[in-house]
Amino acid sequence: MAKRTARPSALEGSIKNILTLIGEDPAREGLVRTPRRVAKAYEFLTSGYGQNIGALLNGAVFTEKYDEMVIVKGIDFFSMCEHHMLPFYGKAHVAYIPNGKIIGLSKIPRIVEMFSRRLQVQERMTQQIAETLYNALEPDGVAVVIEGRHLCMMMRGVEKQNSVATTSAMLGSFRDDERTRNEFLKLIIRPLA
Repeated sequence: MAKRTARPSALEGSIKNILTLIGEDPAREGLVRTPRRVAKAYEFLTSGYGQNIGALLNGAVFTEKYDEMVIVKGIDFFSMCEHHMLPFYGKAHVAYIPNGKIIGLSKIPRIVEMFSRRLQVQERMTQQIAETLYNALEPDGVAVVIEGRHLCMMMRGVEKQNSVATTSAMLGSFRDDERTRNEFLKLIIRPLA
């Protein structure tokens, strides 16, 4: 992974160059502050590069004898496609079966956000979330399903506005036990009460 060395002023200069190259005038009133705003937006949208899992978890892994499925579903995410640097967004559904350790529930959406705030492909992001939880908790299993809408497919290219990409990563008992996997899949499609 590349180090975050770009400074906002360097990003601003690059954005100004892009504006010129597409035929715009960066000195035009409506664009004067655009390079700074875009630089700040990119800093935010790629803030996941500056995070690490140890700091994110911050001691929120606890010993507990609970051994049934834990699911956090409907986690909103926003990311940037690494191929076109256009947004993709959607919902992540994450489950694990504890094996003596549980994680603070708010950490699961934070893990999703850490990986979504990078240039990504949905497939890799799905796997990274699953492997991170699997390594941090050593559970019986982890399952992640992500449903994403990709602007690179919606507003350019094939221009299919209603398409949704679905990816999954199943580790441990979710991969090995069809009943466990099916229980998870049924629970994530059930509407909230």
